[in-house]
Amino acid sequence: MNVVENVSPSVVNIDVQKTLKALSRNQQNLMPEIHSNGSGFIFTPDGYILTNSHVIHNATVIQVTIFDGRTYQAELIGEDPDTDLAVIRVHASNLVAARLGDSQALKVGQLAIAIGHPYGLQTTVTTGVISALGQSFRADSGKLIDNIIQTDASLNPGNSGGPLVTSNSEVIGINTAFVASAQGICFALPINTAKIVIPELMRYGKVRRGYIGIGGQNAQIYRRIMFFHELSGDKAIFVIFVERNSPAQKAGVRQGDIIVGLNNQPVNGIEDLHKLLTSQFLEVQLQLIIVRDNRKFIVNLVPELR
Repeated sequence: MNVVENVSPSVVNIDVQKTLKALSRNQQNLMPEIHSNGSGFIFTPDGYILTNSHVIHNATVIQVTIFDGRTYQAELIGEDPDTDLAVIRVHASNLVAARLGDSQALKVGQLAIAIGHPYGLQTTVTTGVISALGQSFRADSGKLIDNIIQTDASLNPGNSGGPLVTSNSEVIGINTAFVASAQGICFALPINTAKIVIPELMRYGKVRRGYIGIGGQNAQIYRRIMFFHELSGDKAIFVIFVERNSPAQKAGVRQGDIIVGLNNQPVNGIEDLHKLLTSQFLEVQLQLIIVRDNRKFIVNLVPELR
């Protein structure tokens, strides 16, 4: 398959050593090293690799094996447990970078291919279709991750962190495993979320973001509502829940609200909101544009540093 031939050189195996946390000071010298394994993929020719945060979290040693069998010790550039994404780097030559696609353009029923490089063995591949879009799950940090991709391309052990790709050999997701009991199902983080997170990780080692305290999913707006309220597009965010004592609750945002804009900028989905809630707007009053019961109005809220 041409897709596998195109993408496999970018997929890596990641071996990790971790030391269990001691329960007391007397146990610190007795705690054993544990080993875990995952996958990742090169996204720049100079050795930057994207993987899951849970694959490398608390690692003392990160070892990467690339497609031709060469092995390197990797350095951690940054991680974001809230999106379960991490960037590591190896210093190697003749690397092949994967092409990043557009997860916003995905359609249910579209072909999806999950690729991994577990345990330093030959590349593993499973195929399926996009089963659902806009799913939500909680990360290990407790934060709800929105807009998850679900596909029936099963996730093999050790494939977490590897790419989910289209028939055009473009990466549209990062394979992960949120539900331990899930069988024959792959969940993937959208690549558009990664495009927002990567620059922050490479610059700061973490993501500095504005927190407003909602959980939501991408939604389609009826065209009559769009025209009636003079909206610039027919996509928005449907608010699933509002966290207690959050900036959104204090501002009066409710479950069932439809978020269509922020500071006079249209919000066409979760990725748009993430892009707008950057660190420059922390503790600055913003105007959130909402449609509720066929009324459009503005609420003022102040994002907090998460």
